[in-house]
Amino acid sequence: MFLQDVISWKKYNKEGTMEPKIDFPRIPDSEFEDRITNVKNKMAQQKIDLLVAYSNAFDPGHVRYLSDVFGINEAAAMVIPLEGEPTVCSGQACQSWSEYKSRIKDVKILPEVGEVAGVEYMVGDMVNFQSFFKELKEKYSISKIGTVGALIFPQIIYAQLQQVFEGAEIVNAEPMIFEQRFIKSENEIACMRKAGEILDASFEKVVKKIEAGWTELDIQAEITAEILKGGAESTAASWEPMIPSGMEHSNLCMNRNSLRRVKESEIICLQAGALYEGYNAALNTPLVPGKIPEEIKRAVNYAFEAREAIISTLKGGVTSREANIAGKSVLARGGYQDHSPYEMIHNIGLLECESPWMTDEEDFVIPERAVVCIDAFLYRLPFGSFRIEDTMVVRADGVDRLTKFNNGFIPEYFT
Repeated sequence: MFLQDVISWKKYNKEGTMEPKIDFPRIPDSEFEDRITNVKNKMAQQKIDLLVAYSNAFDPGHVRYLSDVFGINEAAAMVIPLEGEPTVCSGQACQSWSEYKSRIKDVKILPEVGEVAGVEYMVGDMVNFQSFFKELKEKYSISKIGTVGALIFPQIIYAQLQQVFEGAEIVNAEPMIFEQRFIKSENEIACMRKAGEILDASFEKVVKKIEAGWTELDIQAEITAEILKGGAESTAASWEPMIPSGMEHSNLCMNRNSLRRVKESEIICLQAGALYEGYNAALNTPLVPGKIPEEIKRAVNYAFEAREAIISTLKGGVTSREANIAGKSVLARGGYQDHSPYEMIHNIGLLECESPWMTDEEDFVIPERAVVCIDAFLYRLPFGSFRIEDTMVVRADGVDRLTKFNNGFIPEYFT
């Protein structure tokens, strides 16, 4: 066990009273300081004078990575000048929450990251981004600006960057941050290990109780309750447990659960994540109440074998092409190659699926201390679709499995 697997931490509230000691993993303040230092080094290398990162509920990762802040019913932003101190940008409603959570001292209230309805709050001093950017322009020489959050960066902030820093070059700096996030520290791994343990314990308690007649929402409620009781702050970032059942619903790659009652001898996809200290683990398992049809049993066993083939191949320095080929060759042997619609391995961290994408068409080298999901997904078979997915750390000599429920359950249940 790594020392960081159990980190005891103490925090004082605003009244100066010490909160209870918590023997759970947590990212220390010093690691956030190192992250800012590393980002500034990369900014200097790329001659970026100002970095503006934006996050929302769909993609909370960047701002949380840099500050531990995430908005609740609001967005959040982070502004880092190369020569000055970073600032967390909070909406009005989240002012006290952001100050409580932030590992960065300076927290400002900016309405552009507030509630979308434009609610007016009687809170502390507020500034808009235009005023804030003008203040930075007076202090520093800024000719190149990097933005982070390519798919979600809002026009209202981008336009003010263009207006205030007229003539400055604005570039997409998101790859720079994802590159830094890709290789995990042992503290990050400890948090993801905790998330995996929560998922394993939740599935151990719930799966054996599920029977025909339960609704998809019944199953979601049971799994969610166990995840939260286990100590997770939420289910996976940006999605709730998905429990599609039967052919029609299981063929929905993403879905919301319904009042449909699960039936005997049909496929159910148990898909869940746990979010702990901002870090995700994912665990997906097929289930069939009652007698299991042979065609389902055969497909599940081939998917499990493909997963094991990738695990046997995976270690630091292996390429994404090699890892994917190991799994897809097993699926091809079973005749399932046309039912595997995407790569079988992906990165996970502050998002359940995050960049870089590990394609089977490139020799992308997977480094030690990357945390990945192996996702054996078989889509639109005659009986429906399912996936077997697990979370693991890439090590020099193999993998360190963070979710372990499937290891015993699938070989026993689908014999």
